[in-house]
Amino acid sequence: MINIVLYEPEIPQNTGNIMRTCAGTGVKLHLIKPLGFSLDDKVVKRCGVNYLEHCNYEVYENYDDFLSKNEGEFYFLTRYGTSAYSDFNYKDVDKDIYLVFGKESTGIPKEILDSNRNKCLRIPINENIRALNVSNSVCIVLFEVLRQKGFPDLLCFDPFKGKNYLIDE
Repeated sequence: MINIVLYEPEIPQNTGNIMRTCAGTGVKLHLIKPLGFSLDDKVVKRCGVNYLEHCNYEVYENYDDFLSKNEGEFYFLTRYGTSAYSDFNYKDVDKDIYLVFGKESTGIPKEILDSNRNKCLRIPINENIRALNVSNSVCIVLFEVLRQKGFPDLLCFDPFKGKNYLIDE
């Protein structure tokens, strides 16, 4: 199973967008407190539109609580990583995969990154900005993992209009 982990997310719009992405891909979302908003927040619901009921998510009191309840292969997305996210082979990982993203203002704490240096990944960007938006980053890395695994259980056609929508009759 593929999992997205948000360490102390601060911005409800980002979390709402990520919840929608998780609902559309069937991956589980893990939210580590403190959250910078309430999950009842109208902004979270608006960004998730009508899809939040399809989002499988769990909230944890802190990072230790999260670790005590989850096992697998952990990858930490950080601007301090020295390997590109696309350098890893996720296809052959037989354990649950956890893609960990830090809070918008400060990222993942250095103490966590230090003990996981070989799994600190970076999305390559130029020197003009510090980092990409976290909801964009989640999509980039998640879809690379899904691509490598052959997009399991995902549709390559519109389920409402069908496979033949673009074919002239």
